Formats: sequence, structure tokens, C-alpha cells
Amino acid sequence: MGAPFAPRGPLPDADLRSASLIDADDVAALLSEMGYPCEAPDAAQRIATIIDNDRQALVVARCDGVVRGLIALDFMYYLPLDTTTCRITALVVSAEAQGRGLGRQLLREAERRARIAGAARLELTSGSQRLDAHEFYKACGYSDGTLRFIKRLGAA
Repeated sequence: MGAPFAPRGPLPDADLRSASLIDADDVAALLSEMGYPCEAPDAAQRIATIIDNDRQALVVARCDGVVRGLIALDFMYYLPLDTTTCRITALVVSAEAQGRGLGRQLLREAERRARIAGAARLELTSGSQRLDAHEFYKACGYSDGTLRFIKRLGAA
């Protein structure tokens, strides 16, 4: 017989830190859970690419000794406003940690890092099918922005 149902309360404050190569297995698992299949060697290469670029950041969130979320940031110059914009390129919270405050902790960390970097705003995109995520972002103070158009260029 399985364990009795336990209410899912808020998680304790997560240990938030910049990702390192030792996080490759966890990053691969989280990206795969988000719908972007990834193996540990690929995740290690992606982490290395981010580490080597001072305009990128990847933060992992560890709760109770387990990495349960991540957020990736891209700091870019935004010509129309003549300032830096911080774009969230990925936000993933594991299924067992969703709805327990970890996503909000990761967004606050993104805001903190964006302010330190002098960014005027924080932006993100979310797939049109991710309706729960859209509601979450709105509840966190994000508003609908412009439409995003994509043209795939094929293999580079």
C-alpha cells in the first residue's frame, strides 16, 4: 500500500545558485520534463556554453537536497529603450514541486539578478499551449506583451 496522501504545502526557501557542470543530470531531467528532450552530455555542453558567456545565467533551485527547478537568463541590449533587457529563456519546476512557491522564488531571483545587471525590464515567452504557465506569470505581475513570430532556419 502506498503512502497516505500528504497535503502539498509550500516548499522551504530553495538554495538558489548558478549551475555548474555537476548539475548536468538534473538540468537534463528538468528540460526533458518541460518537453525538450535532453541527455546529460548535452546538458553539460549547454551549461558550459552559458558559463562561458557573461551575458547568460543559469540558476538551479535545490530543495531538500534535490534540484527541483531552474531558470535561464539572457541579458541583451535593447535598442528601442537604449538599455538592457533580461529575457527568461527557460523556467522549469519539477512536477512534484509545482504549486508550492518555487517558481516564484526563481522569478524573484531573476528580478534580483536583472536589477544588479542594470536591466530596465524582465521579459519571457511562453508557448501558446501552456495556459497554466500564463496564469502563473500574470499572478506574478507579468502582463501580456506583443506577439512573437518565429521562422525556423533549419540546421546551422
